[in-house]
Amino acid sequence: MAQDRVRPRAGEHTTAKRFPLCSAPCSRSGLAVTDLHRTRVLSLDAGGRILDWISWQSAVCLYVREAVAWTLGDPCLTIHGGRSRLTGLRSEIVLHPIVASRSRRRNAALDQAPALNNTALFNRDRQICLYCGVHGSRQTLTRDHVVPLSQGGRDVWQNVVTACLNCNLRKGGRTPQQAGMPLLAVPYRPSWVEHLILSNRHILADQMEFLVHHLPRDRRDLDWAQG
Repeated sequence: MAQDRVRPRAGEHTTAKRFPLCSAPCSRSGLAVTDLHRTRVLSLDAGGRILDWISWQSAVCLYVREAVAWTLGDPCLTIHGGRSRLTGLRSEIVLHPIVASRSRRRNAALDQAPALNNTALFNRDRQICLYCGVHGSRQTLTRDHVVPLSQGGRDVWQNVVTACLNCNLRKGGRTPQQAGMPLLAVPYRPSWVEHLILSNRHILADQMEFLVHHLPRDRRDLDWAQG
């Protein structure tokens, strides 16, 4: 029998029931099978602090281990399990798009930035060269240091931008001013929430609403629609 979970009121607790799992999920939101397996559940700690994206399989493990503290959002997936030898009834777990876990905690740095790597950088800049404005593939984009390392620049979020190979070669070891190549946007250090939004192209509506609410105030009015 399906158990829908909602966030408990003060003083209340929810308990996950054990289910024998054996078969693939079905979607409650009409997702195509190819999209279904890209669906991610937003993981929180029990205090409501945002952790990371997890797979639906990992979310099921939280339910089975009775590690779910509470959930948010309309049910999005139903996971069918085995049949009871006593009743003949088939068990199922109903997953929600946002799951708070008792077993994980986030540290005190609530606005930590993601690690700087090319994937995260290209996501921040939406795979657009910040010199010429051309949208490129990950194979044709590079990391450019606004103030070159040779001139004392640092490899930090505020000094790196996405650049196509041609623009990177043209700029060389110069600053944008020296090269006559003005930036289309100012590089910035993304928050963890921005990183989660930009790194997932299959965010469900309840997840997006929750994430946008936790963005820095000066970033909430931007267009976060999935491209």
